[in-house]
Amino acid sequence: MHLTITTLDDRLISIDVSPELEVENLKAQCEFELGIASSTIVLTWEGRPLHDNQKMLKEYGIKDGDMLLLQQVQPSQAQFQPQPSGSGASGSSIPQLDFSTIAIPGRPQPVRPDLEDPLVIMELLKYNPHERALLKERNPPLSSALESGNTERFVEVYTKQRNERLKKEEEKNRLLAMDPFSPETQRMIAEEIRLKNVESNMETAIEHVPESFAQVVMLYIDCRVNGHEVKAFVDSGAQMTIMSQSCAERCNIMRLVDRRWAGIAKGVGTQKIIGRVHLGNIQIEKDFLPSSFSILENQPMDMLLGLDMLKRHRCIIDLQTNVLVIGTTGTKTPFLHENQLPQYARINQNDDETDPDLQKALHSSGKEAAVKLNQKLF
Repeated sequence: MHLTITTLDDRLISIDVSPELEVENLKAQCEFELGIASSTIVLTWEGRPLHDNQKMLKEYGIKDGDMLLLQQVQPSQAQFQPQPSGSGASGSSIPQLDFSTIAIPGRPQPVRPDLEDPLVIMELLKYNPHERALLKERNPPLSSALESGNTERFVEVYTKQRNERLKKEEEKNRLLAMDPFSPETQRMIAEEIRLKNVESNMETAIEHVPESFAQVVMLYIDCRVNGHEVKAFVDSGAQMTIMSQSCAERCNIMRLVDRRWAGIAKGVGTQKIIGRVHLGNIQIEKDFLPSSFSILENQPMDMLLGLDMLKRHRCIIDLQTNVLVIGTTGTKTPFLHENQLPQYARINQNDDETDPDLQKALHSSGKEAAVKLNQKLF
């Protein structure tokens, strides 16, 4: 019959055995396949350990296609008495398994002493823009403490978060020590395995498609409205073309706003629509394109070219050549680079200068230091 053996660290083997095979011989085969000493192996089937090494697999009711869980214990813990036949007691027959070797995602791993010091971590983050960006996204409280420049506040927040993590780890260890085969503990182990798979998937992505982690510059073009220069955001996912009230005042078109079209714009959040300019001209390169604008009261973006305007003029977003093509005229206008965007639209708004020698030293510390910082902070 065909059996599948899985381990807590997500290793998987498939073997063909006889139903008359004894448990001790199955452990010996697992030792050959996985390199784990048979004296430290505990096999579990449907939540029940196979404690009697002399029993055959068919005597346990194991059938073709079943899956068994292999767990490794300390030799002293693996020696336990088999459950007497016919007795209903099972608590004394379950070995106390050692789960200390399980790599729990997010758990602080052993690190060098200097990375335990909050002040050292603060200095590493201070001169590493990439890690600061990750920290801002994944750990806002600690990022805020770092950006404040207050050392005492950073140490306080970092120490508090570290203590909370240690407390959670102690609670996990307590549950494991009480009964490793309880439904609650098994669910926790399953979740840890799932998180490990997620981490493995992310590491594979970083290695093979690192570009997927880069932030993308949004599509902006230069245009003119009523003779005034405007940087417009091209958004094919927006239903209508919009303009901020401040931009409309700057372009001197507020006098054309029809307030009967006031309302609420809904999307990611809601904003108040003051009214609508039914007809205005957008100059792109040498073309003058008629368009309508909905005027929003509180909108940081000057202007957004929505689907109504893009479809009317049969525009093409050509990402290969990085241009917007006006289909009705054939005019092409390039999308702006990040340094040409308005301040609110830039990815990196804080371009702090760093010490080149320190940057070189940080770079030479390699992937290991970055991984350890991620484990401690994120």
